[in-house]
Amino acid sequence: MPRESYNVRVLRQKALASLRTGVGAFNALDDEGRITRVLLSLQHAFEMLLKAALEAKRVPVFDKRSGKSISLELAIRQCQQTDGIKISDDEAGTIRALDSLRDAEQHWYVVVDEGLLYLYVRSAVTLFDDLLCRVFGERLGDHLPARVLPISAEPPQGLDLLVDREHERIARLLKPGRRATAEANARIRALLATEALADPDAAEVSETDVRRVARGIREGKSRSQVFPKLTGYAANIVGSGLTVEVRLVKSGGLPVTYTSDPAVDSAAIRTVDLEKKFYMGPYDLADRAGVSRSGATALRRHLGLDSNDDHFSHRFVFGRTKHLRYSDNALKAMRDALGTVDMERVWAAHRTLASNSKSTLPPCDQPGCVLGSTAKPAQAEPA
Repeated sequence: MPRESYNVRVLRQKALASLRTGVGAFNALDDEGRITRVLLSLQHAFEMLLKAALEAKRVPVFDKRSGKSISLELAIRQCQQTDGIKISDDEAGTIRALDSLRDAEQHWYVVVDEGLLYLYVRSAVTLFDDLLCRVFGERLGDHLPARVLPISAEPPQGLDLLVDREHERIARLLKPGRRATAEANARIRALLATEALADPDAAEVSETDVRRVARGIREGKSRSQVFPKLTGYAANIVGSGLTVEVRLVKSGGLPVTYTSDPAVDSAAIRTVDLEKKFYMGPYDLADRAGVSRSGATALRRHLGLDSNDDHFSHRFVFGRTKHLRYSDNALKAMRDALGTVDMERVWAAHRTLASNSKSTLPPCDQPGCVLGSTAKPAQAEPA
């Protein structure tokens, strides 16, 4: 086994220290600042653990342009793609939900139901143990005794039941005459943050979303209408007492409706930060996919990734300047295609011809071509 680097040792030690701090804060007798200490510590624990794992696998954790360490979101994406780590969508969702809660608490405030908080913390401990074992071959029990793990006076309950309970509590707080809108909004923030389990784009909670959900609840809309992304997610609970394991997992399909009709109920439509979703330029996309930049251009044309459809790509306009940026969906599509197409044939059918060229491109015979067998010459375009 290769010798562990200094960076890996330090980052793993910081991760364990923050986890101990978070668990200690959860079990503390003093409620003052408890939620803040728990969420800040657990978020930091996972950021350090993921970066330790990437360092161990020799994956860069510094952004080349800024010279700064990458964000937690980028670390999650890298860990999803790195052999030997390969965190699942459910695991990524758990970390994102904790990060979203931490962000809402650090920059404003949230009110988290005690049952939900225990579920978050216990699932965090379970996931931390899973990752520690997967990457480093260690168990959390090697570093701290079971007696200090999160302890609750009530047994863990299902995520759907806890969310339903919170929805009912928020509805009561929003009744006329209660004057409890601030507390209701704080509880709404916690549930909106939890939607990051299902959707990376829901990781940030905006006050626009909070007000929209509050309005929907006042109008009598159901939990599934105002928090649709939480439908189909559950807590997988195994064991009991100090040995309980909690994993937040997808239990079924999520009902999603796409519509442009302004009359359709929009109580749960979330605003999306497009710059975070579409964060890769064409060169970055090529490098991450492991294909030459000219080959990546041909493959993008082959798959229709430049369609600016807000799924694979989005064109940002700044004055007279336009930049086409790509999402993780585009990266996945390219990686999947590389396993099924002959890149020489793709290049031959979709390469860029000079503006004065009289040559014609051969038809594309590779699977997945959006042009079918009628590929046309393409002119050079700005990166």
